[in-house]
Amino acid sequence: MNHQEYFSSKVIAITGGSDGIGRAIINLLLPLGAKIATCGRDSNKLDLLQKNNPDAQERLFCIKADVSDRSECAFFIEETLKRFGKIDILINNAGISMRAMFEAADPDVIKRVMDVNFMGAVYCSHYALSSIIQQQGTIVGISSIAGYRGLPGRSGYSASKFALNGWMESIRTELSPYNVNVLWISPGFTKSNIRNAALNEKAEAQGESPLDESALMSSEECATHILQAIVKRKRTLVLGFQGKQTIFLNKLFPSLTDKLIRKFFFKEGKLIK
Repeated sequence: MNHQEYFSSKVIAITGGSDGIGRAIINLLLPLGAKIATCGRDSNKLDLLQKNNPDAQERLFCIKADVSDRSECAFFIEETLKRFGKIDILINNAGISMRAMFEAADPDVIKRVMDVNFMGAVYCSHYALSSIIQQQGTIVGISSIAGYRGLPGRSGYSASKFALNGWMESIRTELSPYNVNVLWISPGFTKSNIRNAALNEKAEAQGESPLDESALMSSEECATHILQAIVKRKRTLVLGFQGKQTIFLNKLFPSLTDKLIRKFFFKEGKLIK
């Protein structure tokens, strides 16, 4: 089955769709005839997304919502069901990162990251679950290589993605009798605003990226792989050679990986990436 046939009759709810990977997924799905509901915290970006798709006004539904707030997640899912009558696929894409050494970070930084990356997925999946079971649909989580290997300066981010992976594996087993697919995807470093918006030790956006964004996988390429994985009803997907290599090395040679990770992220004892 090609993508047009698969997605044309589907209702897809995607969190964090106003930017980065989420927006790229929406841009790929709209020409395929899918009905899409998305949410984000920035109403201006949501308005721009709506304006940039004038031919899909009836199939694109945007709601301002913060996924760390349970009541706003409930509202997002309830309004999507009112608008489209069902949800076939939920893509838990909304996420936030951090860049701060644990010794300097306020614990509220880690709590904020956990609330968005982990609890946001839990809340939205909880409210959408009955419809997804009825449709024998799919729940997707956008995870990270940091969900397989803890990364320095990103302890809260790694914790949130480890939690996401474990939780999704658990519910995958629970939901298997209902023919619901649960898929978690680890894109690796991808061009997006997530590093600019990453929280520093004071829970403020750092406002810059420590990486060479031009050398990273594009959001569009990442989105293409994600849609292919959904159609194939895969279990997991790890993108990028560096990510696959890191996971492989960490399984077989964890002490060596500690040293390699340290060398990659630090210079003269200072966190540089």
